[in-house]
Amino acid sequence: MESTDQQYMQRAFDLAQMGAFYVSPNPMVGAVIVHQGRIIGEGYHARYGGPHAEVNAVASVADPSLLSEATLYCTLEPCFHHGKTPPCVELVLQHQFRRVVVGAVDINPLVAGKSIEKMRAEGITVDMCPLDGQFARQNPAFTHWMETGGTRPYIILKWAQSADGYLARTGERTAISGPVVRRLVHRWRSTCDAILVGTQTALTDNPQLDSRHFPGKNPLRIALDTDGKMPLTHALLDDSVPTWILGKTRLGAFRQTTFIALRPENRLNDLAALLARDKKAILLVEGGAKLLQSCIDQGFYHEIRVIENQRELGDGVAAPRLPKGLHRRTTEVYGADVVQYFLGNLL
Repeated sequence: MESTDQQYMQRAFDLAQMGAFYVSPNPMVGAVIVHQGRIIGEGYHARYGGPHAEVNAVASVADPSLLSEATLYCTLEPCFHHGKTPPCVELVLQHQFRRVVVGAVDINPLVAGKSIEKMRAEGITVDMCPLDGQFARQNPAFTHWMETGGTRPYIILKWAQSADGYLARTGERTAISGPVVRRLVHRWRSTCDAILVGTQTALTDNPQLDSRHFPGKNPLRIALDTDGKMPLTHALLDDSVPTWILGKTRLGAFRQTTFIALRPENRLNDLAALLARDKKAILLVEGGAKLLQSCIDQGFYHEIRVIENQRELGDGVAAPRLPKGLHRRTTEVYGADVVQYFLGNLL
């Protein structure tokens, strides 16, 4: 594999990342078209149900007559099946690309190498350029969604703690991290399909659970409120956006708020099933301590993201206990905040 192939494929992966906010449960995919050492087209999958990366890349080419002499770089094997859009492999064959370079074979059983076989059978040269498994690292939620047959969401646990291990002062809403990391967290929210908090967090923090500090989508808001303790004046009961309240039905003219009674002994698994039913493939659990610890104890997570600030609180609500054997993927520093990313279970 030539170094230029790697460079063009890396560009395709960089483009793919731009679709992080609206494509779930589909994967992020990017495409680059090169003719005689010059990029003549680029595209990425921007929205679930919308045109795929290859379609957008082809549409961006000013002179389509060049495509038969061009190389198409795509981070994922072109789709083989009719879904919300026609199969991209037919577009590739229509324009008779000279060569196609693929970052990963699609593990969707409806594709699973069939497009690669078909392109090769039609005389198109197909090469692989996986860049050390970058597709899987960029799309862990999609990989999990496919491996579970779309029956389980990918679950991320997140919390911010002080240097001495506390989430907040008891009974008080306590800002732990700085403004840069708060914006980062809102970016995380915008890449997820749903966000969950426990009863005490809903009561104490009165959170909005939106992505107002980052220009992306807002996730479905979910809160535990088994006994109906949350005041009707709280933000999560303002009925302004789709919201699930896991608890008893409340009186009121609610249109976008759904009250759901789940079995206490199997609440997390039942919630996962409901999210999968509605194609909510990525769940972010933000707190509080009791809910997060319950998720850890039950193995209800795939990633854990911990923000630690340098200041100490001295006392308060203790942070969850990290499980043993976690693999720390990476660490980032933003001023007084250190963000650690851990890989966890595969449910």
